Amino acid sequence: MPHIALLEGLPGIRGALAFRPETAKPLNELVEVLMRGPHTLSPGERELIATYVSALNECYYCQTIHGAIAAAHLNGDEDLVKRVKADFQQADISGKLKALLVIAAKVQKGGKNVTGEDISHARSKGATDLEIHDTVLIAAAFCMFNRYVDGLGTTQPRDEALYRERGKQVAREGYIAVSKTYMPAKAAAR
Repeated sequence: MPHIALLEGLPGIRGALAFRPETAKPLNELVEVLMRGPHTLSPGERELIATYVSALNECYYCQTIHGAIAAAHLNGDEDLVKRVKADFQQADISGKLKALLVIAAKVQKGGKNVTGEDISHARSKGATDLEIHDTVLIAAAFCMFNRYVDGLGTTQPRDEALYRERGKQVAREGYIAVSKTYMPAKAAAR
């Protein structure tokens, strides 16, 4: 049960965002740019970074929904998402993404854990400054999102089908578009 009165039927971050639309707007805009904007990393790769960080933070909702979004972007490859969460070094992903996940994991522990060697290694695998920048920002943002979701005690259903369908919708339509399906509900309730 949530720690504050959130709208029923809106699990995870959706309930928290609907509670305060004024903060939801910039958060949705940030995630839209980070996860779906023009980039040299695919949306699937960026979602894998978010999923991995959320798994490290043990945020069930975020790792499950972003894993579902990643899978939707990766031709439904849910097994790849599971392999990345379990041991990305053994997963069938590029060396560049593996190096970026090392950086993301260090940011999850604390930004000062990222070393010059980590950055040099990522560059040696072909990572650009933009990719390194956005990996750090995705990892930092998802630490915040994970704490937002768990800190409010949001509902986090265990029905994998719910996440799978929502993941396909977000992958297809984007974060801002799908947020319009639940944001007006809060305005009407006020």
